[in-house]
Amino acid sequence: MREIANRIAGLKILIVYASFGEGHRQVAIALKQSFSGLGAANVVLLDLLAESHPFLNEFSRFFYLKSYSLWPQVYGWMYDATRSLKPNSLFFHWLHSFGAATLRRLIDKERPDAIIHTFPMMVLPLIAKRVRRPIPMYNVVTDFDLHMRWVHPMVEKYYVATDDLRDALVQKGVPSARVAVTGIPLRPPSSGARAGACVAERYGLNPSRPTVLVMAGAYGVLAGIRDLCRQLTSAGQAQIALVCGRNRTLEANMRQEFGSANGNVQVYGYVEQIDELMSLSSCIVTKPGGLTLSEALHAGLPIFLYRPMPGQERNNARYLAAKGAAVICRTPRELASSVTGLLGDPARRNAMRRAIGALRKERAADRIALDIAQNLPIIRFNENSVNGT
Repeated sequence: MREIANRIAGLKILIVYASFGEGHRQVAIALKQSFSGLGAANVVLLDLLAESHPFLNEFSRFFYLKSYSLWPQVYGWMYDATRSLKPNSLFFHWLHSFGAATLRRLIDKERPDAIIHTFPMMVLPLIAKRVRRPIPMYNVVTDFDLHMRWVHPMVEKYYVATDDLRDALVQKGVPSARVAVTGIPLRPPSSGARAGACVAERYGLNPSRPTVLVMAGAYGVLAGIRDLCRQLTSAGQAQIALVCGRNRTLEANMRQEFGSANGNVQVYGYVEQIDELMSLSSCIVTKPGGLTLSEALHAGLPIFLYRPMPGQERNNARYLAAKGAAVICRTPRELASSVTGLLGDPARRNAMRRAIGALRKERAADRIALDIAQNLPIIRFNENSVNGT
């Protein structure tokens, strides 16, 4: 045990993420905290595209966020058209080339023992021959759907959310020993994450009424929020906890819209400790990003997904709906009817919670960090051996 502890303490880990949405970054932070908890003192987070091509990064983020309202079908077509491409395709070779110079400089500076991706920007294979030491790379897949952009022969191990994702990778030729079903890493829970009157009071909620948590996404991109909240408040006795993310315009508009709603709608901006609100809620309405879905599964919340965007989010939604853990709705009225029906049907709530329990994975970040730390070949820790001295 002492030998393992010494190895972990000397580890240098580089975690590559992207700032499209919030999920990839939060997964990277969760992993860093788990490595730190094991004693690894040198864990570096890198938003590779932002560091290497800031203008391109901002344009890509703009395109991604605008795709929700302006061109969702275009984004979906691009996702589906590239979903099954081979790792050695020209398109993936070009896509994985962005940030090559930046990554090589950082490798020369930090000399990491391993590189972990929470977003599939796998530049290392392109520069591997110019790097003087072998560096294993690991992929933490942050969705419930497999896109071939995550897949490459040089990946040491994949960490995925479900058995079905593992099977999909095996069908693509990845040895089963190189895939671990861990779930998607989550932020550590806050100290006040248990439901109670004092927590409800802090958020302006009535603990005696059912709460529907409506999450617009980290950047407030869920469409039709106003109509959704109107339908939900008029359909039953539930109160609405509306999280607008970092979209301050949306937050201001919703406060103006529902400021006199007799306490039926409480409006928030970005909520860091979202597990607290989840602990107070009876169900959640959200966009189907991988991290938020995993947080909802961990909280045991029935999930309602409103008009999921084509691409990985629609595939995430279809997967969870097929498992009985989520309901996909197309109109505000359909959503309100489905939520009201669930709140009034204990048998249905219990059925959804059983389905959620079958998908829930505990301590994903800790399991991944420990697996990587314990199974890195000894040569990774021995700098002299790596340098051939």
